[in-house]
Order: sequence, then structure tokens, then C-alpha cells
Amino acid sequence: MWLKPEEVLLKNALKLWVTQKSSCYFILQRRRGHGEGGGRLTGRLVGALDAVLDSNARVAPFRILLQVPGSQVYSPIACGELLSGSDVYWAIATGATLEEINQHWDWLEQNLLHTLSVFDNKDDIASFVKGKVKALIAEETSSRLAEQEEEPEKFREALVKFEARFNFPEAEKLVTYYSCCCWKGRVPRQGWLYLSINHLCFYSFFLGKELKLVVPWVDIQKLERTSNVFLTDTIRITTQNKERDFSMFLNLDEVFKIMEQLADVTLRRLLDNEVFDLDPDLQEPSQITKRDLEARAQNEFFRAFFRLPRRERLHAVVGCSLWTPFSRCHTVGRMFASDRYVCFASKEDGCCNVILPLREVVSIEKMEDTSLLPNPIIISIRSKMAFQFIELKDRDNLVESLLMRLKQVHANHPVHYDTSRDEDMQTSPVFHSASMCSDHKFGDLEMVSSQNSEESEKEKSPRLHPEALISVFQPAGSQSPDSRMSREQIKISLWNDHFVEYGRTVCMFRTEKIRKLVAMGIPESLRGRLWLLFSDAVTDLASHPGYYGNLVEESMGKCCLVTEEIERDLHRSLPEHPAFQNETGIAALRRVLTAYAHRNPKIGYCQSMNILTSVLLLYAKEEEAFWLLVAVCERMLPDYFNHRVIGAQVDQSVFEELIKEHLPELAEHMNDLSALASISLSWFLTLFLSIMPLESAVSVVDCFFYDGIKAIFQLGLAVLEANAQGLCSSKDDGQALMVLSRFLDHIKNEDSPGPPVGSHHAFFSDDQEPYPGTDIADLIRDSYEKFGDQSVEQIEHLRCKHRIRVLQGHEDTTKQNVLRVVIPEVSIPPEDLEELYDLFKREHMMSCYWEQPRPMAPRHDPSRPYAEQYRIDARQFAHLFQLVSPWTCGAHTEILAERTFRLLDDNMDHLIEFKAFVSCLDVMYNGEMNEKIKLLYRLHIPPDLSQQMFPIWGC
Repeated sequence: MWLKPEEVLLKNALKLWVTQKSSCYFILQRRRGHGEGGGRLTGRLVGALDAVLDSNARVAPFRILLQVPGSQVYSPIACGELLSGSDVYWAIATGATLEEINQHWDWLEQNLLHTLSVFDNKDDIASFVKGKVKALIAEETSSRLAEQEEEPEKFREALVKFEARFNFPEAEKLVTYYSCCCWKGRVPRQGWLYLSINHLCFYSFFLGKELKLVVPWVDIQKLERTSNVFLTDTIRITTQNKERDFSMFLNLDEVFKIMEQLADVTLRRLLDNEVFDLDPDLQEPSQITKRDLEARAQNEFFRAFFRLPRRERLHAVVGCSLWTPFSRCHTVGRMFASDRYVCFASKEDGCCNVILPLREVVSIEKMEDTSLLPNPIIISIRSKMAFQFIELKDRDNLVESLLMRLKQVHANHPVHYDTSRDEDMQTSPVFHSASMCSDHKFGDLEMVSSQNSEESEKEKSPRLHPEALISVFQPAGSQSPDSRMSREQIKISLWNDHFVEYGRTVCMFRTEKIRKLVAMGIPESLRGRLWLLFSDAVTDLASHPGYYGNLVEESMGKCCLVTEEIERDLHRSLPEHPAFQNETGIAALRRVLTAYAHRNPKIGYCQSMNILTSVLLLYAKEEEAFWLLVAVCERMLPDYFNHRVIGAQVDQSVFEELIKEHLPELAEHMNDLSALASISLSWFLTLFLSIMPLESAVSVVDCFFYDGIKAIFQLGLAVLEANAQGLCSSKDDGQALMVLSRFLDHIKNEDSPGPPVGSHHAFFSDDQEPYPGTDIADLIRDSYEKFGDQSVEQIEHLRCKHRIRVLQGHEDTTKQNVLRVVIPEVSIPPEDLEELYDLFKREHMMSCYWEQPRPMAPRHDPSRPYAEQYRIDARQFAHLFQLVSPWTCGAHTEILAERTFRLLDDNMDHLIEFKAFVSCLDVMYNGEMNEKIKLLYRLHIPPDLSQQMFPIWGC
């Protein structure tokens, strides 16, 4: 453990310690007698002396000393004896084991050793190291206390210091704090980093100099881990004007994750509340704690990994092992228990995953505890399968909480059983103990409740199309060669064999084997059903009987802007396919899009949704296509379909970073990767459906429904790698676009049972020279083999990192558009206008930070016109008036500010925009004398003089 630096007198204790490691500043020593045999008298005497001491006074067998060059000369010769000079050192760490003391030594080497060379004075070195160690001890103590109680004394002490040092309002809640160093040039300043709900703050008082930094999270444009000349690992904060480096954390990983979470939550809350729907627990910023942020990060990973609804909350994560009958052993992993699901992920990535909706669970039972099966439970599901978990800690409480949620789920969504199938289920064996096997006689893929709801849906809404469109509308000349049909039959046979061994419902075992089957291309007869299972849209379908029919009844016939946009795009959706060359397909597409816009007015309808929905309707029934669309828009591609396409832009930015990592030569040649990002935007928005022949693109959609956005990232990288030579030789963006378009347009699907469907996206179908085609199966296989190593956790981390940059990019766009409108109308220099805009926005943010929401001061709304996104009220205007107006006049300034505000508030909504604010300042500073007199006169006549005519908020 770290030890409060204390002087150590070495002269009379030379024979008691042996030096094992040394550097120019630190010495690691071992107590003689510890770990030695009986061959040396000194070792035996020292060991006996330590053994008879009281346990509380016993000397730790390992220690680290601080040695400042010049205070003593050290020589590794003669068994590491200390030579002449001062006998005073400082003990800074002790350890009971070699492993423990080595951890402290490694930390010193990585964080302090190279840094100390920047100091010229040896006393400064000693002071810096001792101050750093004291801070680490305080941080360790507070961390231990935080685990034991909700508000430890150490945290309260830190809160008092935070409030005194930064003088924030009481509403600025401190979340956590850390000891660290902030670099100022080449010199590190030891101090304390305070992370609050709206700000990052740093305080240092070192060598008689005080340093305070306050950085609002909303100003941070980049947050990254990096390194500098003196340290291998630092956290860099980048704002519009500065970069700040922080280092020497006790646990840098934890600090960075908390900072990422705080920055993400704050930017979403303040800059994009229209798009991002925050977790309910984080809606009130003053209630955010460090534990909340850690839980939120875990929840987001859980939902992204299993692609579950965004409202799903994680209750427990437990280490366990799951019996996997296909491998005849227990697979080690973790169980995730949430509101409506029990999920399992193997420790080895991709080995085995399972999703168990509680709606499908029949029973959860504890089994007898044995040495071979410690703490086992059995979860039985309606498809006559059961899952055995063992090695569950706190099994009793876990089962109790699962049963409680199971009861609630079944109460909210009753399951309707088919009697005939109940009889089959009762006579079928259930998995028992370690000899689990699935009942191979289970037939249909769809659930009974889904069929019942489907029948009732038909009765209520006979207009809904009951079948997948491709089963009715086949492209002309659909008689495929016998070889293709035989390949399709082989695939169907492989899938049927897989269902027998791994299960055929949403609760199937998901392994690397099924990923390989998906990469080969799903048979057309199974495609729609497997999309439902992989996306878990089948659970939503079964849980909401009659929901889609009701939406159709409520939404059809209503005319609004959204329905007009849908009507414009209906005939542009796969016009080359016969299913959308007649009213049947068009009407089904209209119903699904209109019903979804009615369900989710925040998204409504966005371009590219029509192309995606058209393909869903080809392979799934109408109601199924609706729930597949819900799964894609609300879970699998969050924040893609809105007027700013934030989610798609974030993934484009992630894609750029992946290009730099996996294709460095291409990234080096194309200095500006934004060109590739703009080209690939449609890849992400339409899952390659708009730029690839349909029979090939549906194989990409297969991979997407199984692996999520990861499949699109890796396929995009495979496309770029296949065209790297052509892209590197291209002279401009247009030529690069031609290279990629030609390649994508000539991707074929040799296994497709139907004929190729003509593509209206084929830019180069009139090539004079034949262009070699690429088989989609080969391309997908390459994407998995070469770029399939990206984990969900890595992708989510990159998304969080790049979301900050994308949101700040939108803020810069807003700022530039506002200034572009204002600059021609005023005489204020552009650089001064930019500073005024920053002041104006900061004043708006102050109210978002600390004041309760008021009707007259709504939160930032990015859907409004640029000039109206930030507005301030009378109180905020008065503060700015005192800061920047030349017409300040002592005690009368406040009155003049109030009258000016009333004059500027033309529409009487108690808010003014930036344009009105600077127009007034322009008159005050640059106006002609008659204009200034006119303005001053208007401020002294009714109605501006009369508060009764226009009462101000807060007056």
C-alpha cells in the first residue's frame, strides 16, 4: 500500500534490508529473512525478530524508498549496499507480497520516473513526489469508504473544498474526484480533478502557486487517451482554443470511463435532447452519482451487445457456466438479468450467446447442489427446451428476483397457448441435469401467441397483406437453373440440421457455426423468419396483439407533411421489382411507413426508410415487417433516422477511424477521409440496399440482423480493401466514387434462386469493357476473416468518443450559419461577433445548468431554425448588458437593460435571439448619432417604459 512519506534512517539498519530494484529516484527493498532459507545467520535473526513482534507492529517485508539524486550515493555493487552520504530517505510504499510491491513500482515507473527529469531543483522533486503519494493515499481511502457507505466522510470533505474553491451554485453537484497532475507546458502540476455534472475542474496549489481550471463539458470537442514525451498514458481534453493533459491517475481506466460518461450525458442533455432519449435515472442531473454512471455504461453495453430495447434495464450480472449440449460441456460466461430478459454471453467472444425473453420462460427452478453441479438452476421455455446454469453466486436471491419479474411479465403480457401443442409439450422430455438435449419434434418457428394475434389481426384488419410479397410477386423469368435451386435446397437442409441441434426459436444457441451459415446466405424461404428471430422482433410481435392493426386504422387517411413525404417516395422504392409495380405492394408499404410515423412521431418518416421497408416486406408478412422496422430504427440503428442523422454521422466517424487502423496505406493516400465517409453514408443508411444489386444486398441484411452494425463496418472495410489500388490511383473524389460504384454494381449472388433484379442504381451498366464481378459470399467471408475482430465493446467505445465530435460539429455549423446571417447586417467585426455568440450561448447554458426548467426558457431545440436555437430571457440579457453594453450607467443600468429587453422582444415570448441582441449592440457602438438618440428615446416612451404593459418574468 502507499505509505504517508516518512523519513527513514538507514545508517543503523543497513543489514536489515536487501535492495532488489533501483532507479535514479526510487529503491525497492526486501526485508532480510523474508523468503530466505536458513543458510544465513542475519536472515534467521531478522526473521525471528519480525516473527515475535505483535502483528500490528510487524514490519512489511517489502518497501519502496524515494531517493533524490545528490542526497546520497547508491551503488548496486556489494549486494546493493548504500554508500556514504546523507542517511535520510523517504519510505513511500510497503507491500506484503512481491506482487503487491511490484504493482506500486510499475506505477511509479510509468507515471513518475520520466516526469521527474523536468524539475531542476531536487527539493522540488521530493516535494512533488511526496505530495503525489499523499494524494494517492487520500484517493485510495475515499474509494474504500465509498464502497462501504453512500456518502463517506472523505467525499464530504472533498465537496466542501470543491464548493469553496470554485464557488458554483448549490445545484452544481460533484460526482467524483481524483488525484492527478495537469501539465502546464513541460511541468506537471499536482492537484485534484473534480468531475461535476456540468464541469471538469482542476485545482492545484504547488510551490506557492495556485492554479484553477474550469472546463464545461459542453465545450469539450475531443476526449481521448494519448501520450506525451514524459508519460505513456494521459487523458487529453480538447476545447475550441486549448488542449489540456491530465495524468498520474491511480486508476486511469476508471477515470476515463467516468469522464466519457459525464461528457456524453451532458452533451446529450444540453445539445440534442430532441434526438437522444436519456435513461430515466439520469433525467434529473442533480441526482447523478458515480454509481449511476457506471450502471449506465453497463446497461448500454448490455443493450448493444444483445440488441435489446433501449428501455431495458439491467438488474444483475453474474458469473456462471451454461450447459451447451452441442459441445457436451459447460461453457463459462456471464448471465445478464434485466426487466424482461435473461441473457448469457460466453467468456470467449462468439463461442455461445443466448437470449431468453421472460415471455418465453415457463419455469425457473433451483436444482440440488452437488460437487459436479454447484448452485445450479434450470430455466425451461415454451419450446420444450431448458437451460442449465451452474456456479451462480447468491443463487437464492437471483432466483427470487427472476421469479418476481417473470410473474410481472406474464401478468402484463398473458401467453395464449394452443391446446394441441400443450399436449405435445407435456409428453416431451425436458432437459435435465448434464444430459440436456432439445426436442427435435418442435415444428414451426413462430410462437403460438403470434399466430393467435395474427388471426385476430386478420379479422380486425382484412386489408393487411397476409404473406411476404416475394411469395406472390416473382421477378420475370424466375425459373432458375437447377444448380441454383439445388444449392438453395442444400442450404435449407443445413439450417434444418442446425435447428435440430441448436434450437429454432429466439432462444437458440448462437455460436460461430450459425454465423458461418448466415455468411453463406440465408435461404429465401427462411429469411424473413430468421430476421425476426435474430432481431428479437418476434417478441415484440407476440407481445402486442392487434397493435399494428390499430395503428393502421388510426393513421390511414390522415394528411400531414409526413404522409406527403411518404407518398412522394412510395414509387421510388425498389421500382425494378414487380412487387412494387402494382398497388398491392405500394399499399402495404404505405401502411407500414404511415403506421410507424404514427407510432414514433419524433422520427416520423425519413428518406431511406422506404427502401429498407420495401425489402422487409418482400421477405416478411406485413405486420412482421412493421416490427422489423421498429427493431432497426429503435434498437439496431439508434438515432439514424431523424433530420440530422446523428447516429449515421457518428458511425461514419467511427468508420474513418477503422480505416486508419486497418487500411493505413489507403488512409495515408486519401488525406481527407471525409470524402470516403460521404460516399459510404448510404451504405449505413440503407444497409447497402441502395448501391448493390438486390439479390446480393439481402445477404448483407442477413449479416446485419445477426451481427448488427459490426457487419456493416467490416463489409465496408472489405469493399475498400478490394478497391484500394483503384482508390489510391484516383485523382479526385469523383473518380473514387466511380471506382466504388462500379465495383458495388457488379457484385453478384451466384446462389440466388431467382434471376438478377435490375438496379436503377447501376451507374455503369453500359460499360464498353466487361467488368469482373465479385460474388457476395466471397466478399462477406473476407470481411469476417480480415475485419471481424471488432468487439461490440470496442464499437460502443468508439461511438461514444466520436459522438462528442459530431455533436460539436453540429454546434459549429449552427454558429457559422448564425454568423453568416448576422455579419452582413451589422458593423461589428466578425471576430468580435464570434466572441459575442460564445458569450450569448454560455449565458443560455447557465440557465440549463442550474435553473429549473421554465415555460419561457425552453431547453435547446436543434429542430428550430439556426438563429432561434439559443435564446435568453430578461435576467440573462441584463447580465450580458452589464458585461458588453457601452450604455452602463451605475444604478440605472439594470433599469435600462430591462427596457432594452422589452424593446427587442417583438413577439412578446419573453425571449430574444442572438440577431436582435447584436443588432442592438451595433447601434450602441457603431450607429450614427441620430440612430443612438432614436434608440435612447424609444427606451423612455411607452410601452417600453411601462412594466404594466409588458410584465417581465421575475420582476
